[in-house]
Amino acid sequence: MRSILLLPLLLAGACSSPEQPATSTPPLADSSAAPLEPLDTVRPATVDAQADTLLTSRSRHVFSAPGTPDVFSLVLRGSSVLSSEAAFTITTAGGEVIFREMLTSSDLEAAMVYEMTGPTATQNEREAYVRKRVQEFFAEKNFKRPAVPKSAIFPGSTEAPAGLDRAAWDDLRSRPAAVAFHYLVGKEDRRTVAWSPLRKQVVHIP
Repeated sequence: MRSILLLPLLLAGACSSPEQPATSTPPLADSSAAPLEPLDTVRPATVDAQADTLLTSRSRHVFSAPGTPDVFSLVLRGSSVLSSEAAFTITTAGGEVIFREMLTSSDLEAAMVYEMTGPTATQNEREAYVRKRVQEFFAEKNFKRPAVPKSAIFPGSTEAPAGLDRAAWDDLRSRPAAVAFHYLVGKEDRRTVAWSPLRKQVVHIP
């Protein structure tokens, strides 16, 4: 009788499988808690090359090649009109810069002294004069042909600009179609440049 009572218990134990250990899934990382990438304080900020451009004057004129105008450009850059630099460039139709000279706003303003009606000028008057100089820098009257007149005499050492090339000057004198450009720097520094076919470059001439 006792053995009959134990049989159902043994059968129940044999049918039940052992309990499997529970597995747990690791919690997902909280993306909101991830550290932010530090700001880049080393890489320079993007700068607009034209952001400080104050005034621009451009003119197309035959200069280095017959029948093909070059671009004459004067670009004033800086924090203000009276404290700025002006880049004077001559660029061929093909995009080659054949002449570059840096001027200052003071170089453009200095000649104002000859037009003043009083002992001093206001800031607005000075700025207006510099703007006028930039606008009129490439006036047609500043281009001359021939660059060197046939009757011209080679200047003495005290009159010739630094680095004046006698051979280039003689060559220009023999070319009636050569064009010269005249411009004023400061109060009385009158400069003249021309394209030298002999030297294949821009040269200063008297």
